[in-house]
Amino acid sequence: MKTHDTTDRRPRIPLGRRLRRDRALLLMTVPALVLVLVFHYVPVLGNVVAFQEYDPYVSTNGVTAIAESPWVGLAQFDRVLSDPSFWDAVENTLVFFLLQLVFFFPVPIALALLVHSLLRPRVRAFVQAVLYLPHFFSWVIVITVFQQVFGGAGIIAQTLRERGHEGFDLMTDPGTFKFLVTAEGIWKDAGWGVIVFLAALAAVDRSLYEAAAMDGADRWRRMWHVTLPALRPVIALLLVLRVGDALTVGFEQLLLQRDAVGPGAAEVLDTFVWWTGLRSQDFSYAAAAGLVKGLVGLVLVVSANKAAHLMGEQGVYRK
Repeated sequence: MKTHDTTDRRPRIPLGRRLRRDRALLLMTVPALVLVLVFHYVPVLGNVVAFQEYDPYVSTNGVTAIAESPWVGLAQFDRVLSDPSFWDAVENTLVFFLLQLVFFFPVPIALALLVHSLLRPRVRAFVQAVLYLPHFFSWVIVITVFQQVFGGAGIIAQTLRERGHEGFDLMTDPGTFKFLVTAEGIWKDAGWGVIVFLAALAAVDRSLYEAAAMDGADRWRRMWHVTLPALRPVIALLLVLRVGDALTVGFEQLLLQRDAVGPGAAEVLDTFVWWTGLRSQDFSYAAAAGLVKGLVGLVLVVSANKAAHLMGEQGVYRK
């Protein structure tokens, strides 16, 4: 006996009609698409120099120099993988990433739960504004603020000296630099990350809280059984993106403080590519290092997304 599919199948709208219907929205996306194309996809073509001994001075301009530079195959990648400085930068990058994952990633979740628990709208709006404000500061301002507080001539060090104690300078201490960088990132961007979690909390059905309260659940149990499960898909998505971005940790932030603590403590992959490529003008070597970083990042995001699927979450894309 044949069964018929009784699901509601809506008629497909022709592509031309959809384009005419959504032309205003499509036009609004054109500037963003142009920016992405010019600044993200066109520069990718320049990665071809990673397979060359690129010399920008063999031609009148850098673009035609690509065609005239000799090909060396995978020689640049051999240089990268056999360079101890590259592996030192990888080690520092992973240390910074793990510290930010452990200490930074949970902070926006905790702050979102705290803000969401505030009942008075004015108090909530004030707290949100205070938390969001540091995100709009440049890294120059953020580092200057930390210098004025934790530097050798900062407020804390001066106060200790006035009371007969020995001062300190955290801004130039390589041993504590990784924790300083993590603290700077938390102060600057944790409040901005709250926005995503507050949006997820706003979508939670209030009847779930009411049903849990009627069953005798107190505030902590409601948070554990209602709030956190509602945040789990968002947490999984952001965690996948964060793992995929593991090898990119604060280029501008670390570059500004590199001279104060030395490359041994502050050198990461992005600053390594900057110094070897632009300062030393070894463009092919820097391009090879950047490609290695990109390939590893791709593997990380695919692996993290697979782990999200195993936990029952969608991740960045569906199975």
